Amino acid sequence: MGLSHGYGPAASPADAEALLLGALDRGVTLFDTAALYGFGHNEELLGRVLAPHRSRFMLASKCGIFRENGQRRIDGRPETLRRTCEDSLRRLRTDVIDLYYLHRWDKTVPIEDSVGALADLVRAGNIRSIGLSEVSAATLRRAHAVHPIAAVQSEYSLWSREVEIAVLQACRELGAALVAFSPLGRAFLADGLSDPVDLDEADLRRRMPRFQADAFARNQALLAPLRRMARDLGCTPGQLALAWLLHQGDDIIPIPGTTRLPHLDENLGAVGVRLDAATCDQLARLFDRGLVSGERYGAATQAEIDTEQFPAS
Repeated sequence: MGLSHGYGPAASPADAEALLLGALDRGVTLFDTAALYGFGHNEELLGRVLAPHRSRFMLASKCGIFRENGQRRIDGRPETLRRTCEDSLRRLRTDVIDLYYLHRWDKTVPIEDSVGALADLVRAGNIRSIGLSEVSAATLRRAHAVHPIAAVQSEYSLWSREVEIAVLQACRELGAALVAFSPLGRAFLADGLSDPVDLDEADLRRRMPRFQADAFARNQALLAPLRRMARDLGCTPGQLALAWLLHQGDDIIPIPGTTRLPHLDENLGAVGVRLDAATCDQLARLFDRGLVSGERYGAATQAEIDTEQFPAS
């Protein structure tokens, strides 16, 4: 996403190509995009750069949020999902998308209808498997009754643990993977953000509660013990945060995003960080939800998603 959308200006074509091909050469086998990211720009980028190497990786994209007449829309109607899939296939320069997510559940459309349309795309050979993003356990079960759900993508990290309420367990009961986006807390857990006021005006974090001045100042106190533990283990804070996720189960797939090759190398280094159960428990306690200031999203964005929430403290 960050190559095209969300965190300021898009990466230059040359830098984006170097990053994508560098990831492929380093053994990355899952590339995750969406029609929303740059309103088609990110899919076009992946299509241009990676189509010649299509057999070497698994391709995931998402439907259900797009731009129309200059406005961002959530639309899960079957006819819309079929049309946006056709558009994505064209931009990605591929005949089939391996994993196609409903990016958000359109609450005006029964989840059964949206998933039924995606099931039609599986039968037509346009997509290989179906995923959902930011849904509750109840919605996941309803969807899975229509067609098997291969993966649920939701925010999951040391400081965002809502999936532990119910949806992670539901995934395990149904045999779906949990794909963890923002596993580094949008750079916070990588200790890569000194002051949100320095962020680009278009950066989505400027509008997120956790990155507002008072909350961010309180949250920074959580980083000191993370730094100490990382130093003792011979890794970076970001690698420690990713390693914690990797130790939560083989069915959890973190997808850290980056725009820079050195950050990519750092992220991939987390695979070699070994943690015992006591260290994992200590990390979980350090970022207990009662210690994290601010919600994941503001009220308007929160209303768009279907995930369980912790009671207000």
